[in-house]
Amino acid sequence: MSAAAADNAPAQKAAAIVPAAIVVDHAVKRYGSFEAVKDVSFTVADGEIFGLLGPNGAGKSTLIRMMTTLMPITSGRAIVAGHDVAKDPNAVRRVIGVIPQALTSDPDLTVEENLSIYAKLYSVPRAERAKNIAEVLEAVDLTQWRGAQTKTLSGGMRRRLEIARGLVHNPEIFFLDEPTTGLDPVSRIAVWEMLDNLRRTRHLTMLLTTHYMEEADKLCDRIAIVDHGTLVALGTPIELKHSVPGANVVEVHFDRESEEWQKRLEGMEGVTSVQAESAGFYRVLTSSGSKTTMQLVELAASLGETLTSLSVQNTTLDDVFVHYTGRQLRDEQVKPPAFTLPPRPGARP
Repeated sequence: MSAAAADNAPAQKAAAIVPAAIVVDHAVKRYGSFEAVKDVSFTVADGEIFGLLGPNGAGKSTLIRMMTTLMPITSGRAIVAGHDVAKDPNAVRRVIGVIPQALTSDPDLTVEENLSIYAKLYSVPRAERAKNIAEVLEAVDLTQWRGAQTKTLSGGMRRRLEIARGLVHNPEIFFLDEPTTGLDPVSRIAVWEMLDNLRRTRHLTMLLTTHYMEEADKLCDRIAIVDHGTLVALGTPIELKHSVPGANVVEVHFDRESEEWQKRLEGMEGVTSVQAESAGFYRVLTSSGSKTTMQLVELAASLGETLTSLSVQNTTLDDVFVHYTGRQLRDEQVKPPAFTLPPRPGARP
């Protein structure tokens, strides 16, 4: 071993034994005979942005509610920042921030008043309160609106206020439930950039749920796909895409719909999956996009059919989701905002 390698060995060893920020170990949640969460296990590394993807009723919100002490675990355990949520819920509440899907800041109070009240609930000392409020307002770019009534803010600004409120007591771990639901595309991208910057500058660990594939792809270091209470896939966005048979996706639209198209497409060389999106429109997973494209053109010509559109792209998280769950997430209805804030530290569970 070289001297440089020897010098780095202790640091590498120390890095290897750093405990995970979140550990979910064989978690089960039952309601009578119904299992909402079925033996789910995963870890979230310190400083990681971890995403939960799944349709309504998949168990995502139940998992978060158990991790944030809002709901008892039937069996298994959840460890957050080294604290067992069942044995020491108050310690967990002190180190987490929770951003619900619904906008819960008081619309009749000013931005600063909303932050001040929340800081007081967490017993942040007065001197530290002023400092924290100034810092989080700057972090979410709301400093110039600190005296504005919350109801006068745009949707994107109110979402940023929610995020600032969850940061005002300096949490170590941040839980976000559908953080950009209802925002326009420009505001959504702005929130993504802000969350990524907060993770780096404040060394936050984040766990979020989302139904936006692009959000999960761009923001999350790793993603867990949950369906019917079961963890069906886990990995980085790249790992998940590589796990789906077929390197490319060919999107093709025929001028005339026919029951034969699905069967003909599935019989092509290299094709691993065919998804019928709408009348005459198909999404084809294939090991060779170029070869399948040529086959499609030749097929249409031989049958005298017209291709109204034809495109090739790489595998996306949409394809990953369909592969593991058998349905498209974008077809699922977004769940109603039923996620609430955790009790303040010291409150009885």
